[in-house]
Amino acid sequence: QVHLVESGGGLVQAGGSLRLSCAASGSISSINAMGWYRQAPGKQRELVAHISSSGSTNYADSVKDRFTISRDNAKNTVNLQMNSLKPEDTAVYYCNAFAVDLGGHYWGQGTQVTVSS
Repeated sequence: QVHLVESGGGLVQAGGSLRLSCAASGSISSINAMGWYRQAPGKQRELVAHISSSGSTNYADSVKDRFTISRDNAKNTVNLQMNSLKPEDTAVYYCNAFAVDLGGHYWGQGTQVTVSS
């Protein structure tokens, strides 16, 4: 099992920055990849950014050049630096861990990000 706890959400004005962190515990060595997803009211959950165990990353087109995902293996954390935030970035952000040996995806409880115009 993998347990994920997010932190760092909040309210920010458009153009501002926030940093989300996700602390993983449990069967850490089984995690293949981690990522951040978000879900806005009335919309489906969507991938924001993803980082593999080797460190390769990919981003949703809507956040490229504004968001940066990073992984600290020593601290078992994954971070999402969000710059130049827009009102359309408002959503609940979820940390995700994918572990093939453990049967699939694990999710954090989510953290609210609200960007005011």
